[in-house]
Amino acid sequence: MAKRGKSWGETAGDWLSDRAVRLLIGAALRLPYARRLALVGWAMRRLVAPLAGYRARALANLAHVFPQMPLAERKRIAAGVAENVGRSLIENYSGAEFTGRMAQLPLQGAGVAALEAARAAGQPVILVTGHFGNYEAARAALVARGYDIGGLYRPMKNSYFNAHYVKTMESFGGPVFAQGRRGTAGFVRHLRAGGMLVLLFDQHVRKEPVLDFLGQPARTPTSSADLALRYGALLLPFYATRGEDGQSFTVELEAPVPHGTPEAMMQALNDGLAARVRARPEQWFWFHNRWKGAGDGPGKKLPRKAR
Repeated sequence: MAKRGKSWGETAGDWLSDRAVRLLIGAALRLPYARRLALVGWAMRRLVAPLAGYRARALANLAHVFPQMPLAERKRIAAGVAENVGRSLIENYSGAEFTGRMAQLPLQGAGVAALEAARAAGQPVILVTGHFGNYEAARAALVARGYDIGGLYRPMKNSYFNAHYVKTMESFGGPVFAQGRRGTAGFVRHLRAGGMLVLLFDQHVRKEPVLDFLGQPARTPTSSADLALRYGALLLPFYATRGEDGQSFTVELEAPVPHGTPEAMMQALNDGLAARVRARPEQWFWFHNRWKGAGDGPGKKLPRKAR
């Protein structure tokens, strides 16, 4: 079925929403760095998330995964999620000021040596991560060390906002490709030439395998594992965890995921991200409708292969 085009009212709403966001970003960028992050974090937590329905979705997702969690704790986490998203947004728009700070971050983890060896050997690398902390902080830290890292992104529904947000992703270094036939072709060419690319794996994709994520069935795209197997690429998880001060990050590169079946490789990635989410739930993007369409109502069981 062809997608329905947006009505005049929806298009006008997108335009107005984009103008409001541009106004907030423009005002914030005039402030000193710390105050800038605090302002946009506050606006996302107190205004945008409640009005846009993001807070309600986060609370519903938390109740789905942690049904015994008290409501007060779910509200605390949902507020922290919105704060992190707001801070990440304005960080990504802060250009050289943000990347300059991230350039000073040390790289930690078993994957650092593996990444250096892959670059020396000309082996393609797929860096995989989730919507946790601010993954652009990790990409900026790597680019500052001379790594040319591209990315594949899902265009946002609001085309007005998408147009300028793509420019922020390009500013971190490395080409970015939109999902779709043309973008995927460019993405693959970059990979086959021994390039390094970032993929996020923690969003719902229709018709993909149902795997375990945080103890619940969730459709998980296997594209990163499929590409790693097809082109002999290193599949390397990486994360940037926000510090208690709200501005600093810890960048960690985990050990590469061994090649196997796509489902086993993706389950390993889900498990790694789930461990981080359990430890710091306020840093994961609970706003996404992660568990839809997977037979994932309370009490439903995972298929045997995903247990």
